[in-house]
Amino acid sequence: MILFEKPGRGNTEKTLQIAVDKAESLDAAIVIASNSGSTAKDLIRILKDRGSVVPVVVVTSVYGMKQPGRNEFPEALRGELEAEGVKVVTAAHALSGAERSFSNRFHGQGPIEIMAHTLRMFSQGVKVGVECATMALDAGAVPYGKPVISVGGSGGGADSAIVLTPAYTHTILDTRIHEILCKPY
Repeated sequence: MILFEKPGRGNTEKTLQIAVDKAESLDAAIVIASNSGSTAKDLIRILKDRGSVVPVVVVTSVYGMKQPGRNEFPEALRGELEAEGVKVVTAAHALSGAERSFSNRFHGQGPIEIMAHTLRMFSQGVKVGVECATMALDAGAVPYGKPVISVGGSGGGADSAIVLTPAYTHTILDTRIHEILCKPY
């Protein structure tokens, strides 16, 4: 496992290189979180530079995350990626979703948010990696029962990569994290 000195965007290139290496060695798909599209573009550039054909699933934030009726992920980029065979998934966050509405209104924590906080003990990116792999599986974008490499970050860029076999949201406790490839210290 590679430990980065601090979290954040500065670890993106190395995290993506690590993820691609592992995906190629396992013949596995890469699931990557990308709100604005910049991390997704970085991954596609690395794959093209290597001539790699690793399958990619980009998971974006839901509509209304920052502004009602809007999505941060550019529609033009979604079209470009899909034209290149990349699957783009926009879905409710598996580790907050509707439960966040209750905790915001009633000022408590439900079990799913407790799970999210527990995963953040490893890193924000590890939590995001589990969440995005679950969302990708729910959407049918990755095969059931097969390990994937999932990449997430802390407030922009990527700083964590994990190998896991995701479970569906309704069976999320069946998720298995096999390896943490990299994360911030």
